[in-house]
Amino acid sequence: MVEKVTNQFNYFNELAILFDSYRVFYRKEANLKQAKEFLEERINNNESVIYIIRTNSGSIMGFVQLYPLFSSTRMKRLWLLNDLFVAEEHRGKGYSKQLIEAAKKHCKKTDYCGVMLETEKSNVIANKLYDTTNFEIDNEHNFYFWNS
Repeated sequence: MVEKVTNQFNYFNELAILFDSYRVFYRKEANLKQAKEFLEERINNNESVIYIIRTNSGSIMGFVQLYPLFSSTRMKRLWLLNDLFVAEEHRGKGYSKQLIEAAKKHCKKTDYCGVMLETEKSNVIANKLYDTTNFEIDNEHNFYFWNS
């Protein structure tokens, strides 16, 4: 079951464990306390939208987090799908696709112009997932990043 996280959400501890696992997957140092605080701040300040998916017993097994951006050329808002993660023991069962579909529905519901994302070129599984969920790879633009 996919559900949207609100500021009435009572399971930030459980979500923070999964979020911290996601960060570790991307070679960041584990920090459960900060992970929980980060998620709570994003939701309480209306700075992101998070959808979770639960097992039949109610445990959180995956999440997707969206951040609002603007597209000047389209003169509309768009969503950045920044985080998508399913616990390892639940992968390969279509849960990531369900979370992506929730993100797409949210995009349409909020009348945003689209959803953009990035993933590592070496993340073969994620790249295949995005291809199969009708995301189009942008081969026309370079992506640059500046670290402060």
